[in-house]
Amino acid sequence: MTVRPKVVDIHIHIQPWWQLKPEIRDRMAAGKDDFEGLLDLMKNPAHLIKIMDDSDIEKVGLINYVSPDLMGFDETSNDFSAEYQKFAPDRFIAFGSVHPRFVKDADAEIHRLIQDLGIRAVKIHPPHQLFYPNDYLSGMKNLEVVYRRCEEWGIPVMFHTGTSFFSGARIKYGDPMCLDDVALDFPKLKMIMAHGGRPLWMDTAFYLLRRHRNLWLDISSIPPKKLISDYFPRLEEVADRTLFGTDWPGPMVQDIRKNADEFLSLPLSEKAKKGIIRENALKLFESH
Repeated sequence: MTVRPKVVDIHIHIQPWWQLKPEIRDRMAAGKDDFEGLLDLMKNPAHLIKIMDDSDIEKVGLINYVSPDLMGFDETSNDFSAEYQKFAPDRFIAFGSVHPRFVKDADAEIHRLIQDLGIRAVKIHPPHQLFYPNDYLSGMKNLEVVYRRCEEWGIPVMFHTGTSFFSGARIKYGDPMCLDDVALDFPKLKMIMAHGGRPLWMDTAFYLLRRHRNLWLDISSIPPKKLISDYFPRLEEVADRTLFGTDWPGPMVQDIRKNADEFLSLPLSEKAKKGIIRENALKLFESH
């Protein structure tokens, strides 16, 4: 009997989808046969654990962020993520968010998230939150506070890079080049570049990965079969800071295990595959 490798999927969207704006919800539901079942999944962590167990998924990152004006997610989404994590803290890694354009006291809120709620990573989604990751250089002090605290406490910060198909998203904010400033100004901040700038800025993303040792790559929402051929032909060079993710149950992602098995079939060294599919994420989050 062949034993399937254990998988850490650092990027699945477990969020309070009932907060979605109607037009966003309709776009999210398009093409999904069981959208109501996915809504139930957001309220039923035991169901997610069963899915994970059936597919040999060891841990997942519960991606979540505040975007009241574009997506509909308000600050209570942080409480949701923290509560979901409590069901299986050894299996779930809760992400949270401090929105610098809406929060009144960023320092108090980041303390609440990390110290009180037990959130283990922060998600920043520039195209949906409508700011550049380096806007602290233009006076967005709340953003600097979040980076300083996360750097101080060793909390990873994930940045969405690349495009978004949701109405109202501003694609210009997804250019990963802005992360060059963040990596330089906060050299001990653990930074995760979600999606590798796909489909426009992969070369920029790869350059930044080679330039900054505190930057990690999350390969979610990239079709595994095209990961090397079309997106990152030199992935092996940065395999020690690459994390497996799917973006499930987002558009075009039907099954976590299917994506994992397709990734494991790629022409990479066994060391690279083991690191990306599991070991790198465990190392990055080992103290959280």
